[in-house]
Amino acid sequence: MSEPIALTKITVIQKDTSNKIKVAYIDGFQEPLIFGVHGGVKQFYGVNPEVEYPSTLDHIVAAAGG
Repeated sequence: MSEPIALTKITVIQKDTSNKIKVAYIDGFQEPLIFGVHGGVKQFYGVNPEVEYPSTLDHIVAAAGG
């Protein structure tokens, strides 16, 4: 088995539970990623956040497409 090419340290913090906002800090990058809810996802969770952000699923789909 070969050695890993890279390991990434990521810290995810639940910032605002009622609005489903999470912030992810990735080592080596100054700006965090902000996750939240919008559209059908906010309807699923029954929340109406003041600011809508892409969901974690949006980021996974974008990564797979990239």
